[in-house]
Amino acid sequence: MTEVVVDPGVCGFVAKVKAEMKGDMCLLDVKCGCSHIRDMIEEAKEVDPMTEIGFYGDGPAILRAFAKTCPHPSCPIPSGVLKAVEVEAGLALPKNALIEFAG
Repeated sequence: MTEVVVDPGVCGFVAKVKAEMKGDMCLLDVKCGCSHIRDMIEEAKEVDPMTEIGFYGDGPAILRAFAKTCPHPSCPIPSGVLKAVEVEAGLALPKNALIEFAG
């Protein structure tokens, strides 16, 4: 199981993400105080990692659900969920990412 914590910043809606492979699919459990993120995960609880890592066909289910449920396109939580899926599927190495304002 891969676990990540995404702190999106000023909104304070920290997301705790768990990704676990079951066969060829990745099961997602995301705890977050944001109703938009909870709605996103309801639509993308089980994803195919190979589809999630690229824009094949209709594109990543996580991003499609995010576009449908969240009015804030710069939210970093979907990226964190995608990273957890990649790592859990063995398609990326676990390494922290950071968005930092300079000055």
